Formats: sequence, structure tokens, C-alpha cells
Amino acid sequence: MRTKHFFLTLAMFLTATPFMAVSQSTLTGLEIVQKAYDRPEGKDMQSELTMTLINSRGEKRVREIKQFRKDYKTVEKKIMFFMAPADVRNTSFMNWSYTKKGKDDDQWIYLPALKKTKRISSDSKSDYFMGSDFTYDDLGDRHPEDDTHKLLRQEKLNGEDCYVVESVPRDEEYMYSKTVSWIVKDKWLVIKKDFYDEDGEFFKTLTAKKFDNINGYWIITESEMHNMDKNHTTNMKLKNIIIDGGIADNKFTERMMKRGLR
Repeated sequence: MRTKHFFLTLAMFLTATPFMAVSQSTLTGLEIVQKAYDRPEGKDMQSELTMTLINSRGEKRVREIKQFRKDYKTVEKKIMFFMAPADVRNTSFMNWSYTKKGKDDDQWIYLPALKKTKRISSDSKSDYFMGSDFTYDDLGDRHPEDDTHKLLRQEKLNGEDCYVVESVPRDEEYMYSKTVSWIVKDKWLVIKKDFYDEDGEFFKTLTAKKFDNINGYWIITESEMHNMDKNHTTNMKLKNIIIDGGIADNKFTERMMKRGLR
């Protein structure tokens, strides 16, 4: 339904080649971002996620996760359960994203060591999630009208015709001063996204390694976030993807976060 930050990501450091002048486009920056936000992904989806954290020395930490998503039209609910390794097993995270303009995501994390579910406050959304290169804010869905959008150009990236759109937050206190997104025409996938910090400095990039058409829906199945400042990378790979298989409503509750998967 919306542009997916956490569940879908990608990586490739390739040179982009211009293919068409911006003036030939009939779409505005906002319209392009809205199409990516509205991209259909089915009523629900479940999958297994391998998250690999790679530090500056090339050392890896691998985490196995099961995740679920369901679209309720006015709200999209996601939940993930950490299955391995032992030090993060039974940790869970839940995110509710709303289609209503100006309504922030609700987020919760369950930490088994504390046996407590914690609500993520707005002040904590710039914190990094579980040692990854994603902030809590990156895990949610940002409403297109939270930013102003400008179509910079159109070009090819990895063989795909893309719109390149700059997005500047309306809230001057937001953690990013701007982002620049490469959005594939017709598929409406964000296959690359550059992030700029509060001082306007480029510091991390999200890029697509692989995406597939599954049951008629374009799904990013491998992605990567690279933090230039820390020289740290988070790689995501999805497998065993089931779309429209049916997920019970009670999957997305604090009780389920504590109970975990049996």
C-alpha cells in the first residue's frame, strides 16, 4: 500500500544515466511520491527476514526474524518477531501506520529481559533499531504530504527508468534535512534513497539489490542500508513470502508481542 522503509530495501552502487528531460514529465514530485506510497502489496503478507549487520571491519551479526503485515485501509499494521540468535530471541516490534495526514505512527517494542512492552516516543524515533542502520522512524511509513517534493530529473538506474525526487520535510525539527529517491516508473518502487542529516550532509543510502513480481505485486526481496559516517551496513533478505494468505487480527496486539510465536 505505501512506500516500505524497513521491510523492503536494496543495494547497488551504479552510475545513473539520463534518458529524458524533466520537462517531458506530466507528473509532479508529489504525484510521483503518492503513487509509490499507494503501491499495492496485497491485503496481507508474511515472510521470513534475515537481517545481517556488517561493521567497518567486515564482521557480521545475523538475525532471523518472522514478520507479518496487514492492510486495514485506514491503518497498516506490522509486527516482527526475532527468532535468533539467543541474545535477541523473543524480542518483538510492532508498527501501526495511518493513512490520515499528520497522524504519526504508533510503535512498540517488547524486550524479554525486562518482560515489558515499551511504547516508542516521538523523541526516540531517531534512535537506531536493534543495532541496525534503520531508525525507528525509518521503519514506519511517511505520509507524502509531510514533505514538499521536487522532481529533479529522470534517469536510468540499473536498467530501470526512474524519477529522481527530492523530499524536504515541512517540520524543520525532523531528523533528516532532505531525502532523494529513485522511483521506478510504472512499478513505483523506491530502488534507491539518499538521506541527508540535519546539517544537510549526505550520510546514508538505501539501495535495492533485488525485487520480484509475486502474485502480481512488486516486492523488494533484498535491500541494504549503508551508513557512510559509521561505515556500517544492514542487509535484508526476504524469503518464504506469502501474500494474501490470511492473517488473524489478534496477531497485531501487545499480548501477541509478549506471547511471541509458538
